[in-house]
Amino acid sequence: MASTYLSRTPTSNSASRTAITTSMWIKRGQLGALQTLFHTTTSNSGYLYMALNVDDQIDFALQNTNYTQSAPTGFKERKITNRKLRDTNGWYHIVCTVDTSLATATDRLKIYINGEQETSWSHETNNTQQNQALPSLIGSTSYPYNIGRQGNDSYYYDGSIAHFHYIDGTAYAASTFGETDSTTGIWEPKTAPSVSYGTNGFFLKFENSGSMGTDSSGNSNNFTVNGSMTQLIDTPSNVFATLNPIATSTTAGSFSNSNTTHTKSNSTWASTTSTLAASSGKYYAEYKFTANSSSSNGQMAAIVNMDLTNYMNENSDLEQNGNKGITYYPNGTVFADPQTTVGTYSSYGDAIIQIAMDLDNGFLYFGKDGTWQNSGDPTSGATGTGGINISNYIGTGTYAFGLANRNTGSTSVNFGNGYFGTTAVSSAQNPDDGTGIFEYDVPAGYRALCTKSINAEEYS
Repeated sequence: MASTYLSRTPTSNSASRTAITTSMWIKRGQLGALQTLFHTTTSNSGYLYMALNVDDQIDFALQNTNYTQSAPTGFKERKITNRKLRDTNGWYHIVCTVDTSLATATDRLKIYINGEQETSWSHETNNTQQNQALPSLIGSTSYPYNIGRQGNDSYYYDGSIAHFHYIDGTAYAASTFGETDSTTGIWEPKTAPSVSYGTNGFFLKFENSGSMGTDSSGNSNNFTVNGSMTQLIDTPSNVFATLNPIATSTTAGSFSNSNTTHTKSNSTWASTTSTLAASSGKYYAEYKFTANSSSSNGQMAAIVNMDLTNYMNENSDLEQNGNKGITYYPNGTVFADPQTTVGTYSSYGDAIIQIAMDLDNGFLYFGKDGTWQNSGDPTSGATGTGGINISNYIGTGTYAFGLANRNTGSTSVNFGNGYFGTTAVSSAQNPDDGTGIFEYDVPAGYRALCTKSINAEEYS
């Protein structure tokens, strides 16, 4: 969401003041930075606050304006998990509840992650008074709700968010909003949970691209979108690959747009891979390069053998020093480890580079702006017309899409979500299975790199 957020000021004061529930699904982008998920009021002295802290822990707190450390007579509840949320590939389901009617003080604030109640805390403050009213600034017509930022216009959330529920007046367990799939064993959302939302409750599905703040609870508690919010097809039920900010070289560069854009501002090597990989099947991806050099140094598209321990060599590109990659350089040279020339294609600066990775037949194809290089035919199967024999150069195993850069500029990848950064593709081409949106025509039989496609291949 970057500097984008949603806001709403209640039109009526909350009727119930002893219980609330927040439930949301998030997919992380930037790590190691304070990011606000949900915040009520513009005050720092009284609030409901839900955030990811600099240590990537969930921090959930409620505090009244009259609470002070020296005279703690007001309301304060706060818990910070020991658990750190550092997975940038999958989705997390976060549920936070408060119920002051419960007899045991430690039970009044609960946090659930992917259906499991957290019990281990790096910080814990429990309000001692049973049945005490929640802070008056929560659910007040004088103070706004903010999703994706703190009330003072700071600490924006970077990542994706889905199925945001806010319950005014009832504390529900995580099982109300999610369940374990009997086949996969994966925790998944209930798309229509049976809940009573209360006066200021809401349910944001984010399903209407023209009105992302629409409330589906029946309360018409709609939110205003501030900034530019992008609707993705990446969901908790079907996760699309992104760039991996953890599997990087030492000089990693910076990541944005939920880890689909990589930016570099110097001439040192930076490299990374996709968060998903596969050992069989056929997969397609697109890279859009901006402010790129058409020399031997620049932003480059690649594939990488993930089964090798040295697939990511620090301060290097992806096809030398044992990195076991195949890289299409901007000057047109295609290198494979150990920097062996395996093709000479069209040079490129600012362009869209396509990759078709046929792991069933062991061939790799590169395209530029809709034209397959070396007269390649990704549908030629075992013939491999115009393709590069993968195993001849980097062995067999599990492969990911890769990215390398030794210059200033940015790269936005489209692994099927239908965007380059925040800009939607113009032509909206779909793979045969209908999963994914791309700029150029997808070769027959190729899929987007997402969990649905990988699972379909594994169970076929």
